[in-house]
Amino acid sequence: MSAQAVKKESLKSKFGKGRRSEAMLGWSFMAPGLILLALFVFWPIVYSVPLAFTNYSVIDKTRFVGFDNFVRAFQDDKFLISLWNSFVYIIVVPFIQIISIFMAILVNSKVKGINAFRTAYYIPVVTSMVAVAIIWSWLLSSNGVINYLFMSLGLMDEPLGWLTNQKTALASVMFVTLWKGIGYYMMLYLAGLQSIPKDLQEAAMIDGATKFQTIRKVTIPMLKPYVFFCSLISLMGAIRVFDEVFVLTSGGPGTATLTSSLYIYEQGFKKFDFGYSSALGLIVSIIIALLSILMFRVNKKGGVNPY
Repeated sequence: MSAQAVKKESLKSKFGKGRRSEAMLGWSFMAPGLILLALFVFWPIVYSVPLAFTNYSVIDKTRFVGFDNFVRAFQDDKFLISLWNSFVYIIVVPFIQIISIFMAILVNSKVKGINAFRTAYYIPVVTSMVAVAIIWSWLLSSNGVINYLFMSLGLMDEPLGWLTNQKTALASVMFVTLWKGIGYYMMLYLAGLQSIPKDLQEAAMIDGATKFQTIRKVTIPMLKPYVFFCSLISLMGAIRVFDEVFVLTSGGPGTATLTSSLYIYEQGFKKFDFGYSSALGLIVSIIIALLSILMFRVNKKGGVNPY
C-alpha cells in the first residue's frame, strides 16, 4: 500500500472517530430529555392502548372487556357534548392564524423600540395560566372591567357573568385562548417573514404593487409552509384544550365548557375509571390523527413548498 493510501485511511479513520464522538456527545445532551419523554409521554401512550380494552380501576378488579368502553363512549351524552365543544373550539384556529400573521407583519420592521413591542406581545405566552385565569376571571366577572366598559358605551343594560352564563362561557374561554396564543404564533410567523428574500418584495413594489398587494400576492403565499405548520399544531391544541377550561370554568356552567380533555381527566382522576378514560383518549387521538392526515392531504394538493 502506498504512503498516500495509508494517509487516506488514517484520515478516514480519524474523521470516523470524530463523527462518532460528536454523535455520542449529541446523544448525551439529549439523553435527559429523552428519558423524561420516554417515562412521562411515550410509555403512558403505549400503556394506555391495552388499558382501553379493560375495565381497569383502582377500586375494582381488572378484566378484559373488549370494545365495551368504546361502545359506552358513543352512548355517553356527556362525552359527545365534550367532543362537540372541542370541535367548536376549532373556530378559534383561523382567527389566531390571521391575527398572528398580521401582527408578525406589523412587528417585522426595523423601527426603534420594536423589540419592546415583540416582548409585550409575547408576554402572555410565558405567563402562568393560573395568573392569566385570575386576571381574566376578574375582568369577565359581573362587576368586572369588561361589563363596565360595555355599559359605559351603552352596549349593555345590565352586567353579565361572562364565565357563568351558558351562552357566553365557551366563547369567553375561547377568547382567552386566542389572546394567550397570538404571541406564540406571531413569533413563528416572524421567523418565516425574516426568511423571505427581500428582493421579491422589492421587485413587486417596483412593478407597481401596493403594500397590501405585496403582502397578499408575495408575503402570504411565501408563508404557506408556516401557515400549514401553525394551523396544524393550533388545530391539535384546540381539540386537546385543557388548561384554560380547567382553571377558568372547570367545564361549567353545566356542560357549557366541558371539553374532551377535561372529561377524560374527570373519568380517570376523579372517578378512577382508567380503562374508560384510556378508551376516550384513544378515540380523541384517532380523531386528531385523521384531521392531521386530512390537513396534510389538502396542503399537499395546494403545495406547501412554493419556494
